[in-house]
Order: sequence, then structure tokens, then C-alpha cells
Amino acid sequence: MSELFSAQGSGPPQGPLADRMRPRTLDDVIGQDHIVGPGRLLRRAIQADRLSSVIFYGPPGTGKTSLARVIANTTRGYFESLNAVLAGIKDIREAIDRSDERQRLYGKRTILFVDEVHRWNKAQQDALLPWVENGTVILVGATTENPFFEVNRALVSRSRIFQLKPLASADLLETALRTLADAERGYGKWKVIFAPGALEHLVEVAGGDARSLLNALELAVETSPQSWPPPEGSEIAVSFEAAEESIQRRAVLYDRDGDYHFDTISAFIKSIRGSDPDAALYWLAKMVRAGEDPSFIFRRMIILAGEDVGMADPNAITVVISCAEAFERIGFPEGNFPLAHAVLYLATAPKSNTAMAFFDALKEVDREDAEVPNHLRDASRDKEGFGHGDGYVYPHAYRDHWAAQQYLPSALRGKAFYIPSVVGYEGKIRDEVLRKRELQAATVLGDTRADGEFLSWSASSKGKEGWFKRLESGRSGLLLSDRDAVINKCPIVRHHRILIPAANDGLLLWEALRRTPEGLTAAMVDSETARDALLRYAAVLDQTEQPEIAVYPGTGLPLPDEAAEWFSSGTFDRILAREPWRKGFGTDTPGEVFSEFALRAKKLLSGEGAVVILKSPPRLGERISRILRSEGSLDEDTAALLREAEDAFFGAAGPAEEADETGGARRWTWEPEDLASAFRTAGFETAVELIDQKEERLLGERDLSLWFDTEKSSWGSFIHKKIGSAAFEKIKKALEERAKQGPILWQWKSALISGSMG
Repeated sequence: MSELFSAQGSGPPQGPLADRMRPRTLDDVIGQDHIVGPGRLLRRAIQADRLSSVIFYGPPGTGKTSLARVIANTTRGYFESLNAVLAGIKDIREAIDRSDERQRLYGKRTILFVDEVHRWNKAQQDALLPWVENGTVILVGATTENPFFEVNRALVSRSRIFQLKPLASADLLETALRTLADAERGYGKWKVIFAPGALEHLVEVAGGDARSLLNALELAVETSPQSWPPPEGSEIAVSFEAAEESIQRRAVLYDRDGDYHFDTISAFIKSIRGSDPDAALYWLAKMVRAGEDPSFIFRRMIILAGEDVGMADPNAITVVISCAEAFERIGFPEGNFPLAHAVLYLATAPKSNTAMAFFDALKEVDREDAEVPNHLRDASRDKEGFGHGDGYVYPHAYRDHWAAQQYLPSALRGKAFYIPSVVGYEGKIRDEVLRKRELQAATVLGDTRADGEFLSWSASSKGKEGWFKRLESGRSGLLLSDRDAVINKCPIVRHHRILIPAANDGLLLWEALRRTPEGLTAAMVDSETARDALLRYAAVLDQTEQPEIAVYPGTGLPLPDEAAEWFSSGTFDRILAREPWRKGFGTDTPGEVFSEFALRAKKLLSGEGAVVILKSPPRLGERISRILRSEGSLDEDTAALLREAEDAFFGAAGPAEEADETGGARRWTWEPEDLASAFRTAGFETAVELIDQKEERLLGERDLSLWFDTEKSSWGSFIHKKIGSAAFEKIKKALEERAKQGPILWQWKSALISGSMG
């Protein structure tokens, strides 16, 4: 094993404090819970010793090398390390030869840690690629630069990227306190006392960098006594002045060729787009202080003037170009004024991105290279032979210098690319543009015909991305809209842990899995058959990437201890459900079921967790009476009888005890507010949204047989008893005749209930 990760010798602690205090186990890691917290993908892979190639990316001092050390302490494979600053192709080949020999002779895999992997050139990275690809080594790379820019694309595609974040102040303070208490590696053998504010100063100036903090802590502590080390048990007083001298303000974190460059300009552009002049000036100041090229800043502002301000203020691009020219004449430092002028003008200008309509036009050109209409062709060359230009109306010959005629190709007649916004200058021209478009449409669309469009899908797509696409390709628009309604109701980030109850259809499962590649997607199904079916779909994925699926025959949620047994985590960030009570509520009332669900959800969710449920209340569903009434296939008396009976069954009218006699009340009578109220009572902040749903449905013989079964169907039993046999048979026959004619427009409302704990 590399000396970098060898154990410390006996005697007083040796080596720099930052190296001595590196975490040894996953539980020692501070501040990166989003990738190594309970249930997270990386933690599961390390604990199971099933690590695939990974690249750790983040600022200095966030724990990239420390995570590599944890892997070294955990893996049963052989661990080697190289530093890309010092190692060349010769070192790579020697490490590969050793790894190949271990694999051939002993069947032992090698994990190769490469620090500062971005420092290798393309040839050096290419030398490693085949051996990562064939599994001779598992790469663990560490880089402060964005690997998508600085690391060989082939290496990146074969690795999973984990981004480490700067440590929060609380995490840095915990790191310092652990160090002061650790008698083996830190300063636990002495009583270290900091002057008021001294330790907090070190934490603040470290700026999220644990190495910077520990280096400063080492300097402050070890230079405070007269000699080092003092006798064990003695007191070491660290003054505020000593703390200040031990740590310097960090330079502006900005690399003109690297990730911070792109992140800062991104923040700058987004602040202007968001009309925040204060933030825009701050990011401008950071770029100027870091030595960014002003011509680059102006170039991006010129783009923004066209893309984000656009027609809302057509003068914006002129102002920015004028400021750029002024800067070229005067330079720094006075050039700061035209820079700030341009930024403030753009940040406070009205915004419109309607110029993006151009890209919709480009898509049409790529899709179909349509011919120029005959009346728009050049008449100076082929008018007599081909009639080019015939029928063209000269706008200046008409009042207002405009005439309604076709300008788009025939295949695109009536197509609208540009939709003016209501902001700024566009608000003034909007009505005129739309009025002319309407007149034009009335003139040219009279003989419009629809051309067929043929779509095809390739069967050659492979791998995870292809699997997701194939899985999704047969979904109906209705199911996709349901999925998007639930998934998009609350923010989901890459490291979230998501629980999906009643997940038999997998509708929410696959999209959740796509959105949480570094988190956990857990699902509950009601049978082993359903579980096996979902796992067969997921078989293409690596074991650590697959969803975790448990069989839970109930219709609610497990208790936290049950969830902890089934899944990698007993707590979750989101609970998402679509129609979780498809089979009704059993012997319980809806209120009892909802309350139990809400209470368990609260126990399962983390501090800022949220739950989203899409459920269709039967009372807001489609009615047979509405379908037959709209078709006019029932006489008025029978239609009225059916309407009253259905109102009673669904609980909208009539005494509840009548429904109880057939079990209807327990199954049907609930309102969206009942579900929302259960979550409010449990301590959630809730919201209810009703969504109009409709689809074309074919009614088969099996549907009708089930509905009109007076013994097995609660609806059929109740309606038959309410209206009598003669009317019941008349209704059944009318619906059968309607079903033979083709699809029926089925309409209902779904309730989207969301609850948040934070």
C-alpha cells in the first residue's frame, strides 16, 4: 500500500496536522453527507466494496484525498496511489504491470488513486484508459478542475463523477473541535484555550477549506507555547492575534481557464437575466479583481442583450456596444464606468427571450427543407418560363404598407415562431403583430391540408440511457403528464433519497432514478411478482445503481425501523405516490388511512422533506350518467334515476347509511381536503391542486361485465338496488351499444396534494 496511506508510527504525532487528521472511516468524514450520508450511492458502494471507477471533484480542502484514504482502509483489493504532478507514463505502465500481475496470479483487483488527475496530459490519460476499460484497475481520481473540461472524455464516460462541496462553518468547527479533543493525532493531550472569537476567526477565514483550517490551527497552537511540545496536560492559550497571524485571507477563488471562471460568468449572466443589479455588480467586481479580460465580459453582455433583453428593449445591444467601444478608448481604471454602465443597463432593462424563436425556425429547416413559394421567387429571371413571382402582392401599394399574403413555405402555412411578450417595447407592438398574423391566417389557411409525419425509433440504442428511453417510449401522454405533475411539484436534486409507495407500474420509479444518480430510489410493491418484473427492467444497470424494491402488501407506508431493514436508509427526502390506494381502503375509513399515512410519512422524512400524492377521488370521476346523457341514448326519466343513484353512491347526495349497506361509503366518500387535512394535522404545510384529466377510452366487454355485476361490483349492486332491474338493464344495454361505436371521451379530476415539513 502507498506510503501516503501508511499507518503512523509510535511516539509523538508526526507529519502535518492536516494529514494526521484525515478520516479513517466513512463515519469520520465531515461535511459531505450529500454523497456519503446514510443510503447514498457512494457510501453503499464503499461499504459493499463494489466500487467502480470514480472521480472526486471539488475545491481544495474538501476531502477528496481523505475519501481515497477511507477507500484504502475499506477495500479488500490492493490500493496504489500516484500523484499526476510527479508521475509520468513510465510510472503509469509500472503500476499497470503490477495490477495486471495481481489479477492474473492472485485474482486480486487494484484500486488506483490518482491525485490531481487533471494535471496529466492527453497522452498520459490515454495510457491509462485501456486498463480502466478492461477492469485491470479501478480508477479513483481527484481533481479541483471540472472533469468534464479537464479530464479525457473517455475516462469521464467510464467513471462516476462525485462533486464535493466547500465545508460549511459548522463542519469546519466540528473538524477543529475533533482535532483539539483527539489525543492520538491532535491536541487532546493538552488543554488548548482560544481567546474569544479566535477559533471562529480561523473557521471564517478558512472559507470551506478544511486543510487551510488545520494548517492554521497547527501554526496557532504550536507557536503559542514557549517551546513545542509542552508537558502533557499543560494549558496552551491561543490569543486572537495569534489566530490572525496564523491564517491569511484566501485569494479570490478564480481560475481564468478553469471551472471557477465558468461558474462566475454563469452567475454574472444569470444575475443580469434575473434583473438583480446588486448581484450583477458583485460578480462583475469578482471578475475584474481576478483579472478577467474585459473584452470577454463585454462579449457575453452583447450576447445577453440579444438573447435575454431582446425585443423588450431593442436599444440594449446598442448601449452595450457603445460601452465596449468607450472602454477600448480609455481602458482601466476609468473603464470601470462603462463596464458598470452596461451591467446596470442590462440588469434593470425589461427582459424578453423571444429571439429564441429563431432556433425553432432552425429546427423546421433541419426537419424539412421546404421550397420557396412561387409568388415569392425571383421574377427577374424565370417569370415568363415558370411564372416565378406571379401573385406577389406589393405591400407598399396598400394602406399602411402591408398586405395579407403567404410568406412561409406551403408546408408551414399558419406556423408561428415569434410570440411577442407583453414586456417593454414588445408590449407596444404585440397587438399589431398578432392582428396582422390573424388576418394573414384568414387569407392563406383556407385550403390548408395536413401532411403526414412519420416517426421512427432506432433499435440500436444501448446502455442505461437507451434503456430509459426504451422504457419510456410506449407511455401514453396521460401517464407522462401524471408523472410530471408529481415529480415536478417539489424540487429533486441528485443526492436525494426518494421513497415511492404503490410503485407496481414503475411510472414514478424510473424518472426518480434518473434524477437522483447519487442518492437513493426506493420503491414498495405489493407482490414478489411485481418486484421481479421491475428488477428485470433494471437488470441493465450496475447493482449499486439499481432501485431498491421491497414487497409491502399494505396500501400505506412502513415504519422507520421496517424501512431501515429493507432499504439502505430509513429516512427519505421525498415521498412520491400516484394513486397509492388503488384497491380501496379495506375495512378502514379513508380518514383513518390518510391519518396513518401522514403520521408515518412524517417519521420517514428528513428535516426538510416533502410528500406529493396524486389521487383521483371517485366522486370527481367520470359518471355513466354523463356519458349516456351526452350521447342522448337514454330517456329523460331513466337518465334522472341513474344520475340520482350515482350521486348517492359517490356520497354527493343521499344518506351515507344507504351506501354503507353495500360498503360504498367506506370506499368512495372522501374529498381532497380530507387527505390534505390529515397531513396538516400531522404537522405538514399542505396545498391542494385539482387537475382536469381526459382520455379516449375503449370500453370492452370485461369492463361492462364487471361494472354491472350486481354481486361483485359495489357500484352495480348499489345502482341496481336503487333504480330497479328494468332501468338497470336499460342502462346496461345503452352503454353496450355506445361502446360498439368506438372510443368514449372519459373525463375526471385528480387531486395533487403536496406537503412540506420545512
